[in-house]
Amino acid sequence: MLHDRVLVRADSAEGERRSLGGIVIPATAQVGRRLDWAEVVAVGQNVRTVEPGDRVLYDPEERAEVEVRGVSYLLMRERDLHAVAAERLQGTEDSTGLYL
Repeated sequence: MLHDRVLVRADSAEGERRSLGGIVIPATAQVGRRLDWAEVVAVGQNVRTVEPGDRVLYDPEERAEVEVRGVSYLLMRERDLHAVAAERLQGTEDSTGLYL
């Protein structure tokens, strides 16, 4: 990975989802702008806020897809990430482990 690039693997496959109440939401349903979670696989040398293994929140419209050895990944800049959820950020009692 070069510079400020982050390589992530998307958590959820596209398709049907379920609401908290158990209602099935089909993949064809129109929803507003929705952010997705992904796991960081690799980072460039200039990335400062995330490490491999962290979960990040990103906008699916601001991404580039790449396939490596038959596995699909997303490539993006560090500045395109909206939040980081990591165990290493849970240092104190009042910490949520979420860095926005």
